[in-house]
Amino acid sequence: MPTASEALAPPLRIGPHTAPVPVVLAPMAGITNQAFRRLCREFGAGVYVSEMVTSRALLERTPESMRLIRHDPDESPRSVQLYGVDPVTVAAAVRMLVEEDLADHVDLNFGCPVAKVTRKGGGSALPWKTGLFTAIVRGAVRAAEPAGVPVTVKMRTGVDDEHLTYLEAGRAAEGEGAAAVALHARTAAQFYSGTADWTAIARLKEVVTDVPVLGNGDIWSAEDAVEMVRATGCDGVVVGRGCLGRPWLFADLAAAFTGDPARVRPDLGTVADTLRRHAHLLAEHYGEELKACRDIRKHVAWYLKGFVVGQQTRAALGLVESLAQLDDLLATVDRDQPWPGAPAEGPRGRTAAAKRVALPDGWLDHRELTGPALDVVRDAELSVSGG
Repeated sequence: MPTASEALAPPLRIGPHTAPVPVVLAPMAGITNQAFRRLCREFGAGVYVSEMVTSRALLERTPESMRLIRHDPDESPRSVQLYGVDPVTVAAAVRMLVEEDLADHVDLNFGCPVAKVTRKGGGSALPWKTGLFTAIVRGAVRAAEPAGVPVTVKMRTGVDDEHLTYLEAGRAAEGEGAAAVALHARTAAQFYSGTADWTAIARLKEVVTDVPVLGNGDIWSAEDAVEMVRATGCDGVVVGRGCLGRPWLFADLAAAFTGDPARVRPDLGTVADTLRRHAHLLAEHYGEELKACRDIRKHVAWYLKGFVVGQQTRAALGLVESLAQLDDLLATVDRDQPWPGAPAEGPRGRTAAAKRVALPDGWLDHRELTGPALDVVRDAELSVSGG
């Protein structure tokens, strides 16, 4: 390990912004809202990206889309991830964000593998259409440029092993002025299964040389992040599922990248306090206690992973309806129970098996957007509702 004065990786620079620790919180739908980002920031430095917001919904100023882009007054940079399949719509959404001073950094989603996104030609399906991909990045960069707001790209390696796109897409994004490129080293077909192919990150780093390349996939600990940087030469890491129920992972990452061996290993009392803090932040975010409690329910199993907590208590926490009830239940756990070690580590969150990617008919027949695929993309933008 490097010494404390010998950092493993330099600070991460994304346009005019510098993060002292080369770590980015991956945008995760239903997770990386204002409350969770604040909780993570309290533990460590980095860039914390909002949940994905649909460009069309943002332009329509739907209540949900406007909630998704809310940031704390001290949150810097204010990072927003946009999803869209039409260059004009995405550019207009970026223009709105920068002209109304709603974001300091815009990330473009080309990595989502969820069927409702890919069957419309979006997310991880979109880079297969090279002209469409390039046009979206170009339009977003040009819309953000007058305000000096950097635009970055997050993508997967491709649709499946026979339809890889990441090298070509990485070069195109760099050529169009993207400030950084992040690669989740899985195909869309892998979903969240199997093992991330870190060698793909290394290959991308070889062809994208003028802007930072960030690696994503299978970072469950600070040691994993250190190993990814060493193995691939990437400029930083993007952390997603590894921080679920473990916002203190960002403290571990900050320590690891400066050569500090210290790691956060909380007892159950500290974990309970963090869970409670998360719930209260959610209540502030939503302005509604019941909605906050419904949100925190999905986090309970992640926070308690590996600890000995009675099934009845776990079940009750999974149905909690008030902050007072949450406090009463957390008061029953053994606060002195130490960090359980290995049982609390490792994978968490979605691990769905590999599956066939839902795509528009004939999507893979051509690299350009023509025929029925063009109609699907047009309909996708027009049919958007919500955030």
